[in-house]
Amino acid sequence: MNGQNGMMKRIAKFTMLLMFGASMNACSTSWKEEVLLHNGGTIIAERTAKRGGRHEIGQKPPFESQQLEFVMPVTGERVTWVDNYSEDIGTASFLPMLLDIRQGVAYIVANNMGCLSYNKWGRPNPPYVVFKYEGKEWKRVPLQELPAEITRPNLIQSEPDATAERIRKTPVPAERIQEIISEYRQPEFRTILREAYAGAGGSCEKMVHYKCGWFGTRPDGTFNKDFADRMCNK
Repeated sequence: MNGQNGMMKRIAKFTMLLMFGASMNACSTSWKEEVLLHNGGTIIAERTAKRGGRHEIGQKPPFESQQLEFVMPVTGERVTWVDNYSEDIGTASFLPMLLDIRQGVAYIVANNMGCLSYNKWGRPNPPYVVFKYEGKEWKRVPLQELPAEITRPNLIQSEPDATAERIRKTPVPAERIQEIISEYRQPEFRTILREAYAGAGGSCEKMVHYKCGWFGTRPDGTFNKDFADRMCNK
């Protein structure tokens, strides 16, 4: 009996260690990508992603934060784009898919990382969040401000850290990145769409953030405030 109790204690301790590792483990990975610009030139993007937080055993933790650095071709200015942890969604917000430069102005196009991020950033359709480097800082701009010449994604979007690790080349060649992009199933990830379309956002239901969390909405866009208050006051 004592032997059985000892075995049960060891199993319980091992399970707790697994749960602790699954919820608390964090790691940072850096890699480089050769970025093919719309004019045929290339630049090097240095990317870093930090993973951490709760996740299923056997799966990677989500992105807690990430950054992308590059050097402007003419001025030599080193520019950094950062996507920090967001408390309301519990992760970073984006999966950058495009970096390009036109007439000395840099742009980044990103896809939202999950449904909470998609709702937080206004459920864009087409599903892109566009950033423009202006006045020494990144500002979100409408898709209409992205130059028409910029049409082709040029960054690894899906599991970029793991993908770069599998390729084992630094920087990841631009040709290999284009091959990866061509294999994405959704057309909105293979090219930059300019017109709204049905089904943008996939299965992400419309939600609003209120006090303690996210709540589903009615067809008219409102939500059950009384229910939300009860849930938040528990």
